[in-house]
Amino acid sequence: MIWNPDAEQADPKDMRQHQIENLRKLVELVYNRVPFYKKKFDQANIKPEDIKTLEDIQKIPFTTKNELRETYPYGLVATDMEEIVELHASSGTTGTPVVDAYTEKDIDIWSDSMARTLSMAGATHKDIIQNAFGYGLFTGGLGVHYGARRMGAHIVPISAGNTQRQIAVMRDFGVSILTCTPSYSLYLAEAAKEMGVDFNKLKLRAGCFGAEPWSNDMRLEIEDKLSISAHDIYGLTEIIGPGVSAECEAKNGLHINEDYFYPEVINSETGEALPEGEKGELVFTTLTRTGTPILRYRTRDITYLFRDKCSCGRTTIKMHRLYGRNDDMMIIRGVNVFPSQIEEILVQIEGTEPHYQIILSRGENHLDEIGIEVEVMESFFSDETRKMEELRKKITETVKSRLGISARIKLVEPKTIVRSEGKAKRVIDKRKI
Repeated sequence: MIWNPDAEQADPKDMRQHQIENLRKLVELVYNRVPFYKKKFDQANIKPEDIKTLEDIQKIPFTTKNELRETYPYGLVATDMEEIVELHASSGTTGTPVVDAYTEKDIDIWSDSMARTLSMAGATHKDIIQNAFGYGLFTGGLGVHYGARRMGAHIVPISAGNTQRQIAVMRDFGVSILTCTPSYSLYLAEAAKEMGVDFNKLKLRAGCFGAEPWSNDMRLEIEDKLSISAHDIYGLTEIIGPGVSAECEAKNGLHINEDYFYPEVINSETGEALPEGEKGELVFTTLTRTGTPILRYRTRDITYLFRDKCSCGRTTIKMHRLYGRNDDMMIIRGVNVFPSQIEEILVQIEGTEPHYQIILSRGENHLDEIGIEVEVMESFFSDETRKMEELRKKITETVKSRLGISARIKLVEPKTIVRSEGKAKRVIDKRKI
């Protein structure tokens, strides 16, 4: 099912015309209403009338997360506060939160974007959607909620946590679509097994998972353990929340809602715009937002853009599944490594569970060291030293050959690593202590 055919199946030429018209309106709006952007434009010696084509967007300075924090709380609002109907914010765990303000029009855009996202996973108005994303200032919960309401589906607003109840509700309510973080879905699979609940006997058939990077191998793990079709969804608080892009049934890249969010990929070091197919840092401009519109926001997410003739019939540009983030990237003795690369290796090795933790430290010689704690399957965990040593050696050698780093591997018993009901904390960096 395609929720909004006019947008999702638009002719690319018509889409470009829509984008440039809205970009020019956006530039005019923020220049006149947002002092933060007027200052950036003036410093770059550009005026709204200088933006005539989509290529001219490259004249506009980038916006960074630190800059957004400096505008806290209302420095980016581009309309009268009386028109703001909802406020959200990032967690602020690493600094001042970023505030996202919504007008009624923005809520309408968000609802439509999320209805498209859920439709790409096969959801219809007949589905019962269990929303295990957190509600509150975090955008995940209400984003899914608005999308489900827009399409007329039945929504179970259970939010995050209370895992045993999640399983009971899923079983008793006849839930058919699940939304949560990918790591939490595997936690649910563990809990269901302990409760004696067989996913094969439930009505659950699909899931929309996001808010953290996850590998395709982790997708296969989720699909196997929950007996569902697992779909990657993408969004971020600074842009609107979830609903920026999502996978259709083809699962070959995420369709970007490019009528609302204009994507670019740049060289992280030079800021140079990269062509389709070339990997770099993802940048977004909110073409139609009116509450807190954003120009050329550097997401720090690493991916590439591409167009193909998708079997689903959508014509929107796609982004490859995330490789990781610039600020999640670990540099181990000169080698760049993302946690998702380690995860991809671990889930392919028989005998391991998809639960791990990376510990970064600095040795006596002041060189960076990396340790990886890996859970071993209960059926595999044994007092047989040789068997465990062979597994540890296999992981060590595979990490070394594929990533070029030497890691200390520690095999731990099942359920040893702390589970998360939200974003999984994969990396503990002790170098900063």
